[in-house]
Amino acid sequence: MSHAAVGAAGDILEYLATHERKSLLRFITCGSVDDGKSTLIGRLLYDTKLVYEDQLNALKADSKKFGTQGERIDFALLVDGLAAEREQGITIDVAYRFFSTEKRKFIVADTPGHEQYTRNMATGASTADLAVILIDARQGVLTQTRRHSYICSLLGIRNIVVAVNKMDIVGYSRETFEKIEAEYRAFAAQLGFASIVCLPISALEGDNILTKSPNTPWHRGPALLPYLETVEVASDLEAKPFRLPVQWVNRPNLDFRGFSGTIASGVVAVGEEVVALPSGKRSRVRSIVLGADTQDVAGPHEAITLCLSDEIDISRGDMICAGKAPAEQTDQFAAHLLWMNEEEMIPGRQYYLKTATKTVSATITDLKHRVNVNTLERQAGKTLALNEIGLCNLSTSAPIVFDPYKENRGTGAFILIDRRTNTTVGAGMIEFSLRRAQNVHWQDLDIHKEARASAKHQRPCVLWFTGLSGSGKSTIANLVEKRLHDMGRHTYTLDGDNIRHGLNKDLGFTDADRVENIRRVAETARLMVDAGLIVLVSFISPFASERRMARELLEDGEFLEVWISTPLSICEKRDVKGLYAKARRGEIKNFTGISSDYEPPTDADLEFDTSKIAAEHAAEQIVEYLDRRGYLGR
Repeated sequence: MSHAAVGAAGDILEYLATHERKSLLRFITCGSVDDGKSTLIGRLLYDTKLVYEDQLNALKADSKKFGTQGERIDFALLVDGLAAEREQGITIDVAYRFFSTEKRKFIVADTPGHEQYTRNMATGASTADLAVILIDARQGVLTQTRRHSYICSLLGIRNIVVAVNKMDIVGYSRETFEKIEAEYRAFAAQLGFASIVCLPISALEGDNILTKSPNTPWHRGPALLPYLETVEVASDLEAKPFRLPVQWVNRPNLDFRGFSGTIASGVVAVGEEVVALPSGKRSRVRSIVLGADTQDVAGPHEAITLCLSDEIDISRGDMICAGKAPAEQTDQFAAHLLWMNEEEMIPGRQYYLKTATKTVSATITDLKHRVNVNTLERQAGKTLALNEIGLCNLSTSAPIVFDPYKENRGTGAFILIDRRTNTTVGAGMIEFSLRRAQNVHWQDLDIHKEARASAKHQRPCVLWFTGLSGSGKSTIANLVEKRLHDMGRHTYTLDGDNIRHGLNKDLGFTDADRVENIRRVAETARLMVDAGLIVLVSFISPFASERRMARELLEDGEFLEVWISTPLSICEKRDVKGLYAKARRGEIKNFTGISSDYEPPTDADLEFDTSKIAAEHAAEQIVEYLDRRGYLGR
C-alpha cells in the first residue's frame, strides 16, 4: 500500500472504506511544449510513493536510454509511454494516471503541449475539474499557454493553478516569477476563472511540489500537492435537472423493458415524473436497475436502466429528463467550435454531429467570428484552420436535445465527424438555440409537389452534370433540355456561369465559396423539383461531399448524377475560354484540375467521356434513360 501500513483484517477493511469515501479530483496538466508537464506528474507519482520497485528499476534503466537528465532519473518517462514520445521528448497522446494520498484521490491527464495535438489537450480538459497550466520560467507566457487557457475556459474549467516551472534554472528569481504571474493574470482576467493560484516550482528538483521549498522563502502560497488535496471544486451535477441520454433499449425478454444510459446530471427517484424527448411523452419511474440490483435513487455518472410505468416509444439517441425541467430542443443553434482537422472548416459543408448518444447530419451555416487566442479579440473570417476557435451557427437535419454548455457540460457538448473519412474534425460547446429555430416553421400548402408534377405529366428530378471545365457539361445539358422542350416537358437549366451573374455573384472561387455556391444551387434546385420541374444543373461541383449534400436534399430517385468524365488533358486542349492557360501561368488561383482538386464520383448514375462519344449521342442516351425510368410520363 502507498499509505500507512495497516495490520489486521479489520484495519484493512476500515482503510478500504475510508479510501472509498475520499473525494476525487480530476485535473489536467497543460501548457506549451517542454514546459515540464510529464516531469511534474512523474515527480508527483514518485514522491507519493506510488512507483513500485520494478517500475523504479525500469525507470532508472529507461532514463539512461531515453532520458534527458544525464545520470539522474527522468520522471517524464513515467508518463510518456509511446515510443515516439520518448524519442522526441514530447507528449503526443493524453496519458491518464491515478494516484491517491491520505486526503484525496486523483485522476490526472497529462496533455500534449505541441500545437499539432491541441485536439488531444481538449479531450483531456473535457472531463477535468481543475487545470495545472505549466509555464517555463525561461520562456514566460506563450501562445500555447494562452490557447490552452482559453480552451479550459470554454470547456468549463473554473479553477486554475499556474505552475511556473524550472525555477531552479533561473536561480529561483522572485522577479521572474512575479513578472510571469502578472502577465498571466492580466490575460486571464477575461476568461472568467473562479480562482487562479500561482506557484513557483521545479518539477525536476521537487521544489514546492509536496512541501514548501527553502529555495523560495518569498513564496507565501501553498505547495502544489497540499493545495490539490484541499481545493474545493464546485460540483453541482446533483443539483442540476435530471438528464439520461438513452444509449440502449434493454429488452432481454417480453417481461422487461428498460432504457439504459449513464446519468449526465441530476438525481432520479422511483415514483418521479419524467419526460422523454423529443417525443414529449411523460411517465413515472417504476424502478431503477443498477447491475443485478434495484435501488430507489440514482445520481450523476451512474450507469442505470430506467423502467417506466407506461409504454413509451423511446430509442437510442432520445433523452429522458426531469418532468418539471426538460431540456431544450433545436435544429439551429450557436456554438463555440474548436477545429481539429488539417483540412479547414468550410461553412455549407455537411458533417455528422454527435451529441451524447445521438448522431445527425449538420451544416455550419455561418462563422460569426474567430477568436485570437493571444488577445481574445474577435476577428472576422470565413473558415477555421487547424486549432482555431470560433463562434458558429449550425443547422441539423433533425432536432437535438440539449442544455447550454455553460449549464451542463454533459448535454451541451458535441463533436463533428467528417462524413467521408469518419474522423473527428471539431469539438463544440452549444451556446444557445437560434431564435429562428422557434419562429420559423414549415407551412403546409394545399398544392403539393405531386399535384404540380401531375399537371405537367412528368416526374420531377434533378440531372446534376459534374465534370471539369471544358468537359462538355453545359453543351450536353443544353441539348438534353432542347429535346425535353420539344417533347413538351417542363424544364429549367441552372448553369454555373449564369448563376454567378446573379444568385451567386458575391462568391469567389475559394473552397469555402465553392461549397456555398453548390449549397445555394442545390436549395434552388430542390424548390424547382417541388414545383414539378425537371432541373438540369451544370456545375463543376468538385467536392464529393457537396454533391452528396445536394442528393440528400431530395427524395430517393429525384437526384441523378451525370459525370462527364472527359480527361483533364482533353479539357485543357479545348480550353474554349482560355482559363487553363491562365491557371497554368498562375493568373487564376484555385482552378479545378490545376491548383484545386476535383473529386470524381464513385457512384454516378450516368457517365460520359466526350473524347469518346459525341455530345449529341450522350444527350440522346440521357433522354432515353429518363424515358425508361418513368420521368417523362406519357
